[in-house]
Amino acid sequence: MNLERISKNIAWVALILFLGSCDRDRKTKGWEYFDDMAHSPAYETYSPNPNFADGKTMRNPVEGTIPRGYQPYLYDKTDDDRVKAGKELINPLEANAKNLERGKEVYGIYCMNCHGEKGDGKGFLFTSKKYPYPPGNLLSDKVRKNPIGEIYHVITVGFGVMPPHGNQVRPDDRWKVAMYVKNVLHKQ
Repeated sequence: MNLERISKNIAWVALILFLGSCDRDRKTKGWEYFDDMAHSPAYETYSPNPNFADGKTMRNPVEGTIPRGYQPYLYDKTDDDRVKAGKELINPLEANAKNLERGKEVYGIYCMNCHGEKGDGKGFLFTSKKYPYPPGNLLSDKVRKNPIGEIYHVITVGFGVMPPHGNQVRPDDRWKVAMYVKNVLHKQ
């Protein structure tokens, strides 16, 4: 008789637990085992965080980390690095019609406003007096003697008052513009 009574009590407890666990509505999650693992407390990006020694939630990337698709550029905007880049950088692209056409297209977007359609430094911004400082003449003997790596470097980090275009123009397109300057504008 005792065994029968224990089994009835177990059945009632199981029924109550079963029905209690089914009490789910849109406002409660019901019963969860280790709910802190399933629903960890989130910290807002700029909120204080006691989990780190500096108390900040937002973390810097690990030193030396490079984002996917990013190519580090090891030269600075100095005359020494410009000459060094001219000697060390080699164009990985072939000077074919397709690449030269793309170089002309990118030149038209980013360079022509200052350097002009012919590369003579008489672009719209200078001839319209909107920009008082004359841009570089890409047809000068000095620029003609520059290696293609030096032109690529100047496009990437800028030169003098020319701003850098490395963050706007992809590396392949920079090579194509440099190719266009060397193979088309310098041959005119």
